[in-house]
Amino acid sequence: MFLILAALSFSVFVGNVFYGSVSGSSPLGNVGELLLLMLAAVSFVVAILQAEKRRDHGKSKP
Repeated sequence: MFLILAALSFSVFVGNVFYGSVSGSSPLGNVGELLLLMLAAVSFVVAILQAEKRRDHGKSKP
């Protein structure tokens, strides 16, 4: 779920940057881009940590 959220938010970010470079003005602005990119990064980190937890859940550590 978090990986999908990261992909979607990053796709919206890239679309916003592309639209801003073509039209000359970004619909989200600087703060909106920052928040969107932070959402993508945090969602990606959470997805990776969940995957690591699932992978290591069955292994016992000495």
